[in-house]
Amino acid sequence: MTDQTLSNITQNDSVEKQKPDKGFRLLLVTLLNLSISVVQVIGGLLSNSLSLLSDALHNLGDAASLFISYLAKRISMNNPDLRKTFGYKRIEILAAFFNGMLLIAICIYLFFEAFKRIIKPESVDISIMLPVAAFGFLINLISMFLLLKRQKENINIRTAFLHLLSDSLSSVAVITGAIVMWLTGIYWVDAVISVAVGIYIIYQAWLVVKETVDILMQSTPLEIDINQVRRSIEDIDEIENIHHVHVWRLNDSNIHFEAHIMLNRNLTMQEMMICKNRVEKILGMQFRISHITLQFEYGGCRDRELIVTDTR
Repeated sequence: MTDQTLSNITQNDSVEKQKPDKGFRLLLVTLLNLSISVVQVIGGLLSNSLSLLSDALHNLGDAASLFISYLAKRISMNNPDLRKTFGYKRIEILAAFFNGMLLIAICIYLFFEAFKRIIKPESVDISIMLPVAAFGFLINLISMFLLLKRQKENINIRTAFLHLLSDSLSSVAVITGAIVMWLTGIYWVDAVISVAVGIYIIYQAWLVVKETVDILMQSTPLEIDINQVRRSIEDIDEIENIHHVHVWRLNDSNIHFEAHIMLNRNLTMQEMMICKNRVEKILGMQFRISHITLQFEYGGCRDRELIVTDTR
């Protein structure tokens, strides 16, 4: 068993021990975000504030994302089977894609509503809008505190933390708008803030959608330079060439790698296994690749291109 395999097993054991607590914190933060959304929807309707409703949408979208992420994480723990040989990890990616597209669609609808408000401004009840926005800001701060210590441990927790940070910023924007309207009586500011928050939400949602599409299309992760991988592998004395390379993400954290390795001489099985272990160590340590499949050859493939271009 290689050092990399032992390292992976140790890391996985550590993660397994922490999963229940992470799941609980995600669920608790989801409920807190949901409470913000309910209060802000009621407050937005009572105060006639479109920016408050936009912020409620933001929080509702994040609550849904967190909850779906929680459910997806639980489902992703299921073991692979004969039908799902890769397991269920990609359900998290599908959930993220759905959430991102839904947020973009709803924001576009809010833009039309905001345009109507800019042309024909409507009064807003600041006495309701301001305390409701402040409530949302306070709950988001509590949620951020719950995930603060764990946001460096897991990419899903870190993403949730960033969502909460963006929620807090949008709440600050709504509070600022409420104060400006209270001081000046210019009510179209509410619609403008709604558009600004919507643009920010679409930007964040598009980044999520773009990343999920890359994963679903099995694109090479941005942090991996395949040419650098080739140079590192071909520096091994026994290796002549690496070709037919495929690198992709199974989900947001698991990187898979497969390739053909052309040897420059006919090694014994024991020598080949030593060479294989060296390749796996390079891929694991330098490029953080978690699942490696290698096909060793001596005078094998005629096509020795790094990337196969003819898929027929």
